[in-house]
Amino acid sequence: MRRRWARLSGVGLVLVAFLFMVGSPAAFAATARKSAAASLSAADAAALGVVEGLTEYLPVSSTGHLVITSRILDLPTSGNAGDAMKSYEIAIQFGAILAVLVLYRRRMQTMVEGLVGRSAEGRKLLFAVAIAFVPAAIVGVIGDKVIKDVLFGAWPVVVAWFVGGAAVIALSRTGRLSPKGGRTLDSITTRDAAIIGTAQVLSLWPGTSRSLVTIVAALLLGVSMWAAVEFSFLLGFVTLTAATGYEMLSSGKTMLDNFGLGVPLLGLVVAFVAAFFSIRWMVSYLNRHDLSVFGWYRVGIAAAVLVLVATNAI
Repeated sequence: MRRRWARLSGVGLVLVAFLFMVGSPAAFAATARKSAAASLSAADAAALGVVEGLTEYLPVSSTGHLVITSRILDLPTSGNAGDAMKSYEIAIQFGAILAVLVLYRRRMQTMVEGLVGRSAEGRKLLFAVAIAFVPAAIVGVIGDKVIKDVLFGAWPVVVAWFVGGAAVIALSRTGRLSPKGGRTLDSITTRDAAIIGTAQVLSLWPGTSRSLVTIVAALLLGVSMWAAVEFSFLLGFVTLTAATGYEMLSSGKTMLDNFGLGVPLLGLVVAFVAAFFSIRWMVSYLNRHDLSVFGWYRVGIAAAVLVLVATNAI
């Protein structure tokens, strides 16, 4: 009982920290006076960088957090400035990408060696990651406009947070998301990769979480927690790199015209530092625990944001 209350207290503290980090009562009043077309300030860029870095690889949805944070900070959501903001929220993912590159550089090197025919292990892993990448890439390109226009709002995020959280809590109680036992990374087959990649399509709905659906899919296939997390990180590296590159080619000019280069770079650096420590903590935590704490967090933050939306605070 004490352990359960300790976990719930931890979730509550994270919720409070998140809400006050991005907007105290005074900040709400101040940001409400901003013009909808105002430029992205250094403080706003840094706040979004922290949120992106901390949540990108945790199973809580960085996109959902960024959508809500932008609402709290009263940043533009429509018109040319709104398009620039959406591009920036994708561009700062590059900071999180670099964090994975640094922390998993040896595994990345093995995959590169596999690409040039110097490592059979690296070639097999690279092929699995490539297979898993394809489904979301296809759906993402085809449905890009619809996803941005329809799903980038508070209500879709709240629904996804709650449903995902409830699913994690239910599955954790069955013991199927246990950190003990399971297959190794090199045992992931083409079929496994295709299933994990298909699950990743669900993460195109903001609030779902790419890392959540890929880790859970791998665990349900019998992969160990350690291997599921690492495969999710490697798949995330490829997916986020592709998404960021695509966004910069299609809308990067809009972002730079509105915000310049310096402020977005600041957000990217902050995202890198936050992601570096977030990943290290997550790996250490999941070596000993299941995903249930993230399920409770998702339900808690969905309830908190629901109150903010219902009271027109955001």
